[in-house]
Amino acid sequence: MSLLEDLVALIGSEHVLTGEEASPYLTDWRNRYTGRCLAVVKPADTEELAEVVKLCQQADAPMVPQGGNTGLCGGATPSNKGDAVIILLSRMNKVLDVDTANDTMTVQAGCILQDVQDAADKAGRLFPLSLGAEGSCTIGGNLATNAGGTQVLRYGNARDLCLGLEVVTAEGDIVNTLKSLRKDNTGYDLRNLFIGSEGTLGIITAATLKLFPKPAAVTTAFLALEGFEQAIKVLNRSKRQFDASLTGFELISDYCLSIVQKHLSHIRIPFPVDTAPWYVLMEISDSEGEDHAREMFERVIGEAFENNEILDAVIAESIQQSNELWHLREAVPLAEAEVGKAIKNDISIPVSKMDEFVRITNAKLQEFMPGIQMSVFGHLGDGNLHYNVCPPDDERKADFLTHQDEIFKIVFDSVHEFDGSISAEHGIGQLKRDILPEYKDENAMWIMRKIKRALDPNSLLNPGKVISSVEINP
Repeated sequence: MSLLEDLVALIGSEHVLTGEEASPYLTDWRNRYTGRCLAVVKPADTEELAEVVKLCQQADAPMVPQGGNTGLCGGATPSNKGDAVIILLSRMNKVLDVDTANDTMTVQAGCILQDVQDAADKAGRLFPLSLGAEGSCTIGGNLATNAGGTQVLRYGNARDLCLGLEVVTAEGDIVNTLKSLRKDNTGYDLRNLFIGSEGTLGIITAATLKLFPKPAAVTTAFLALEGFEQAIKVLNRSKRQFDASLTGFELISDYCLSIVQKHLSHIRIPFPVDTAPWYVLMEISDSEGEDHAREMFERVIGEAFENNEILDAVIAESIQQSNELWHLREAVPLAEAEVGKAIKNDISIPVSKMDEFVRITNAKLQEFMPGIQMSVFGHLGDGNLHYNVCPPDDERKADFLTHQDEIFKIVFDSVHEFDGSISAEHGIGQLKRDILPEYKDENAMWIMRKIKRALDPNSLLNPGKVISSVEINP
């Protein structure tokens, strides 16, 4: 029998999609990459997925794991060869266990992030991973890319929120380390090897996650600042005085607000967009209550006013107002899409060097293409900027993406000069695969290639992502 016939026999024809039925899974979320596939398969559980992998190995067929398909670097899109099997984990979407005494929950990889948040909330706990795509992204994808989000400052990346994994290897073996232990010092840390590997070393099928107490109060403020330097001063002041209560510190440029106002006029902006060049959305989660949280907020913001660190401030008076402020932050990428295709950069820079990095790199980009627009926003608290380059508002707009390689080089050379990383939370995928060796330590790349060869010698797991096939099999 053919591979397609074997897959149908294994999991049923209704769970093997071909032709037009498969087309929704062939293009990435940003519409930058479109591939072809032999089939999309939807296994029901880990054992079935393991058998799918074994069949693909026997047929020498590439496998592309896919969750919510919300990635930004083309990491879940097959090549154009048409020989790949997309393994969709959407049926593996159960919450397997919630242990409030141990503050853990175990979920299948196809669980939507928002459903995991809701399950934790229903149990009186908090699962703090939060990002714009939480209504459609999956836990497996979050872990495969080591997603960050808005609360990394307090709780860490996806890696920091995971205690154990279940993984199917390239040979179809099931590795079960779904322990709910904070301490397990029994050899190599296989969990962290698979997290962030983008499905190139194994397919994550389930995870044991950390839960936290729900805060008694959450308070949000929107601040207007005269400069980047002031934003860093307010960040350091907030860290000192709020300590672990500081859960979010998001930087937003005036250009970001201006495009939201222009293209998404229904979204409320608390200040006129020309109030200041920079804005900060700050949030604290307090364990004592609303009054205590607001008192702390007002004291810290008052001190920042006295020290000329902020120009204006709005403190949310209700959950609705807080949600509106976060909606404003989350609307920036939507407004960017209305402006035109942007060249997006998900970078990390030491916070102490960010001000200088932005000034110098902005100037280099303007020199390269006068009139270029900079949409800069992100998680200042953990050193992560979405440093997005938008087209000039002229005839060059149509062919702007043809300059991607040149703009990447300007930005990434500058990131490297400032001891940063070319990928903070979005991963490498195929977007940055060929650029990565230029900016990562040569010996670190050598070790990555050795690990890939050892765990996936036939290069069938998500080939062409993170490391090119040429690098793996020279």
